Amino acid sequence: MLLSCCLLGYGAWTLTEYWVHRGVFHLTPRSSWGRRAHWMVHGVHHDHPNDPWRLVMPPSVTLPCAYGVFETFRLLAGEGPGSALTAGFVVGYVVYDNVHFHLHHHRPSTPLGRLLRNRHLRHHFQDERYGFGVSCPYWDHVFGTAPR
Repeated sequence: MLLSCCLLGYGAWTLTEYWVHRGVFHLTPRSSWGRRAHWMVHGVHHDHPNDPWRLVMPPSVTLPCAYGVFETFRLLAGEGPGSALTAGFVVGYVVYDNVHFHLHHHRPSTPLGRLLRNRHLRHHFQDERYGFGVSCPYWDHVFGTAPR
């Protein structure tokens, strides 16, 4: 039961990664305040993609979000399963952060690593309307945003 919840939490992370990247990080705010906030959250990463300090959300953003995820899972599934769902979700986030950093700052040696790096760099340097799944590119195929 708990292993299933961990796997489900990981799956929930992959969808969150895709939709936050596509729906939040790539929205076009109308107000000047919104444009500035958007740039600070994600636009700066596109302007400076090789800056290692601009790849990971700061703890001041990550920790409240993680707590919100935990409380949501706990309310929906109960204490034990909610904790396992959260564990899988957090593992997914850590995997994503490490993959993302690796894609920007190393040359992957495996075929999968090279594929992920190629897709992500195409998102940065060719067309940012495609390739939102950094560590989970399969969602781009599901939702029609796979790089061309």
